[in-house]
Amino acid sequence: MQGSTEARIGAFLTALAFLAAPALAQTGAPRGAIAPQPAPALGQPGSSVALKSEQRALVDKVNRYLSSVQTLQGKFVQVGGDGRRTTGDLYLAKPGRVRFEYDDPSPVELVADGTSVVVRDRNLATQDVYPLSQTPLRFLLADRVDLNKDTNVIAAYADDVFVTVVLEERNTLVGTSRLMIMFDAKNMQLKQWTVTDPQGFDTTVAVYDLDASKKPDPSLFKIDFTNYHN
Repeated sequence: MQGSTEARIGAFLTALAFLAAPALAQTGAPRGAIAPQPAPALGQPGSSVALKSEQRALVDKVNRYLSSVQTLQGKFVQVGGDGRRTTGDLYLAKPGRVRFEYDDPSPVELVADGTSVVVRDRNLATQDVYPLSQTPLRFLLADRVDLNKDTNVIAAYADDVFVTVVLEERNTLVGTSRLMIMFDAKNMQLKQWTVTDPQGFDTTVAVYDLDASKKPDPSLFKIDFTNYHN
């Protein structure tokens, strides 16, 4: 259970290499999802000044897009390291709030309320609680995003389809993980991300039908600490 919990957390937090291209083609998700190639390293982790000017410009572009998004609703397709595919709805409201609501038969909900992140199992009435500050959500859900300052940017590159940024997260307890985020090269809209955990397993999420004009109901981000067991 712990492994699957970490994979779900990784999906959006410590969320977007695609094992998922064939699976996504069967879901109605956009066909823009592709299997990315290994990222070329551009400078040492945490030293964005070592990136070339064109790479720094790409990161700045991503910063502007992520900072501009204050609310978001849409759908997602997630593929874990075991190839298992799940779908659902996502809701985001900055600062610090997000909800991933998985479709049946999955009983899982992932909710961040601005301070904590929980992975909840509705069937078992259990939830695992994590400090928001200990996940990459701390910068992805910030009002103003500055990946060069707040993360270790190890790669940035673009082609005609995607702009891709690769980040590295180091944790003395669990090891090093990577987060690869991909955006549409034409309009910079978020398309998908992949988390590679310290054991080398990938969890990938593709998002679609995104709407940044709707404001999610604030109740979606409330965490119930009374009716669930930790």
